[in-house]
Amino acid sequence: MPVRAVAIGLVLIGAVASAAGGAPPASAPDRPPASPEASAPASDCAAEIAKRVQTTYDGVTDLAASFEQQTRSAAFGQAGGFDAPASGQVLFAKPGRMRWRYERPEPSEVVSNGKTLWIYDPAAREVQVLEVGEAFLSAAAIQFLLGSGRILDSFDVATADCGDSQVTLRLEPKEAATYERLELVVDAAKGRIVATRVFDLLGNVTDVRFSDLRFNQAPPASEFEFVTPAGVQELRLPGS
Repeated sequence: MPVRAVAIGLVLIGAVASAAGGAPPASAPDRPPASPEASAPASDCAAEIAKRVQTTYDGVTDLAASFEQQTRSAAFGQAGGFDAPASGQVLFAKPGRMRWRYERPEPSEVVSNGKTLWIYDPAAREVQVLEVGEAFLSAAAIQFLLGSGRILDSFDVATADCGDSQVTLRLEPKEAATYERLELVVDAAKGRIVATRVFDLLGNVTDVRFSDLRFNQAPPASEFEFVTPAGVQELRLPGS
């Protein structure tokens, strides 16, 4: 299975989903998340904005959106090199469920019902299956979108731009996770996340932007199950 598909399952489940839980932004962010060097020590401002974001997430039971994703690979050195942009549709629902449908540059899917994770590569006619219990989900940033966890309990939070209309929060997990840290650009007044950047453990950086967000539509449980198509090889991996 392509490395990109594996990264979808492990990096996105661990971090990107956290960025989609805010209310729909009015427009794309004017600037990217701040660099790690720009981050300041934790402050009352950072904590207050994190609380606003948490309140927004607490009011969401499910979320559908279009997304665009781009990754800068550490393999290209400090100058970086960007993978081809990816895009598609995503669906989240509490507790612990999600479905990523990648449409470009090639079709693939990542599905979880909160207990099992499927990573499907149609071109290779292969699906990886991984049991992902509560311990796996609770160690990830996805937790406070999908039904458990509190931002300030799970992360050390800092910001460098208190007072701006858009504030960049730097979130470092307090416990071991599948990523190093997150940077979230937030509409400070409303607690709405408008951009996210994920730094994984290998030095790769993934940016994701969400659009056309739809909230609390009560999708059927079948959206979060995957049935292996005929002729597709199923590879079962060790559980989390």
